[in-house]
Amino acid sequence: MKTIRFMDVSFRDGFQSVLGARVKTADFLPALQAAVAAGTRYIEIGGGARFQSPYFYCQEDAFESMDTCRATVGADVNLQTLARGINVVGLMSQPSDIIKLHAVLFKKHGMTTIRNFDALNDVRNLDYSGRCIVEAGLKHQIAITLMGLPPNMNTQAHTAAFYVDRLKDILKAGIPFHSVAFKDASGTCTPRVVFDTIKQARQLLPADTDIQFHTHDTAGLGIACNLAAIEGGADVIDVSMAPLSSGTCAPDILTLWHALKGSEYTLDIDYEKYLKAEEVFTACMERYFLPPEAKETNPLITLSPMPGGALTANTQMMRDQKCLDKFPLVIKAMREVVERGGFGTSVTPVSQFYFQQAFNNVMLGPWKKIAEGYGKMVLGYFGRTPSAPDAEIVKIAAEQLALAPTAEDPRLINDANPNLGAAVATRKLAGAGLPVSDENVFIVACCSEGKTDKGLDFLKGNRPAGIRYKDAEVTKPAGEGAKAAPAASAAAATTADKGPSAYDVTVNNVTYRVQVATAGAGAAPQVTSIQPAAPAVPIQGTDIKAPMPGGVLRLVADVGAVVKDGDTLVVIEAMKMEQEIKSTVDGTVLVIEVAVGDTVDTDQVVAVVG
Repeated sequence: MKTIRFMDVSFRDGFQSVLGARVKTADFLPALQAAVAAGTRYIEIGGGARFQSPYFYCQEDAFESMDTCRATVGADVNLQTLARGINVVGLMSQPSDIIKLHAVLFKKHGMTTIRNFDALNDVRNLDYSGRCIVEAGLKHQIAITLMGLPPNMNTQAHTAAFYVDRLKDILKAGIPFHSVAFKDASGTCTPRVVFDTIKQARQLLPADTDIQFHTHDTAGLGIACNLAAIEGGADVIDVSMAPLSSGTCAPDILTLWHALKGSEYTLDIDYEKYLKAEEVFTACMERYFLPPEAKETNPLITLSPMPGGALTANTQMMRDQKCLDKFPLVIKAMREVVERGGFGTSVTPVSQFYFQQAFNNVMLGPWKKIAEGYGKMVLGYFGRTPSAPDAEIVKIAAEQLALAPTAEDPRLINDANPNLGAAVATRKLAGAGLPVSDENVFIVACCSEGKTDKGLDFLKGNRPAGIRYKDAEVTKPAGEGAKAAPAASAAAATTADKGPSAYDVTVNNVTYRVQVATAGAGAAPQVTSIQPAAPAVPIQGTDIKAPMPGGVLRLVADVGAVVKDGDTLVVIEAMKMEQEIKSTVDGTVLVIEVAVGDTVDTDQVVAVVG
């Protein structure tokens, strides 16, 4: 009888697939201890979204979390993290120095293995990153990404032959690795393709090279595909523990153990110990809001395909922005987005690009607004897509992003970019008066996207809470809560250096004028009077409205500013994208109706220009 080994992905992929990776380290440590006590010796613990989310939402440091997890499990447990090739742990690709620093720091902070994948299966993106992992003294698990396609799609990609060819490319390139993973983040690859792929891979690889298989149960295919992988020759299967198993997550460890009973394979676990471990884990997660769609199977996913690790993260953002009703339309729109984008695997970051573009197509009209990540992907800035993108979409992307298509190695493009790399991060840290350490450099480099510097903000002490507990009052996602709260925060931040101020606050449909006195440095501002506000005088001008829901990220124009048609007034963030709201007329900004942190709805007035 062959013993099938397993990796427990509860503490990385499980967190991402259900909770958007927004979990406090202290909350899950008892479950981590219970898993080790039950016999688990191989655990996915960090990387992927579990690097950025601690900084963005959990008010904690990802490196400190890794250190704590290593201390909790002891020295002998194989702790594995997830890296996205040259993207490492961000949504945007990085230059060589940051890719190398990633491997060095993850070794320093207690990791054993890094699973290294590329959503486009472009071997160039795996080569340098893989060599850095090995040089740092880590085990390198090189991965090929899988997905199933909707019917009648014209491509040679995402077949067993395609995946085996990618493995042959890896072997030909001479990339050093210790094991090979086949990773299906969407759970849409069919059992037959899984079996054929792994059987042929087994024939190509040395007998002592582990083959590992990863899938989700989003479309209900998880156990069938796991069994197919085992029959094909896989040595290791990824599983999760309840409550973060099945549905958008990996299949449950006890379910797979049960499915193997009576066969020539076994997981060789103590069933009762794992029942206990799952009970502990369930208790640890009791405070957290588990979205119902995370535990469901959805046959429509086979037509998108939407990975479990991104599905709930996106539905939760849509909840926050009050547009969850549009989710079915976005999933439906993804089919065209995948096909015309060149069939990159629907896994981070490409899955996010797909979702963002489908969201734009639903909210703004088909192809009216190209999402930056999606546009750069079809233009070649993330590497070669499995099939050529649609020529019309390439043309639209090039025009909107003002970028020419490229076939150059994206890492070399990044190396030549003066706005990327360790030196840029170092200047930002020095400019903010912050310590320049390897960790801080990496945080700034990998947590900065577009015009936002969330990593730098975290290090400055700006650490908003974004964990979704069942009790919504415990901590709310950024942008939720009373509309007056952001204005009040602005008052506290600016009163000391701008003198006395007045704010209108509406309570129970009654508006009051609140006078706030000047406060000295470090002192809280004092409210000096509260009076009913004078009746509002209608403002004559043109309403500038939000084209989609989102959270207000920046106010670009001030009241009184003279603007032209097309000038940006407000920037909102929707589905991790920045959306500029521009004036539609020439004139003067008469009023700004929103504050940073507000959540706006589609067609909500954000400013008036007259």
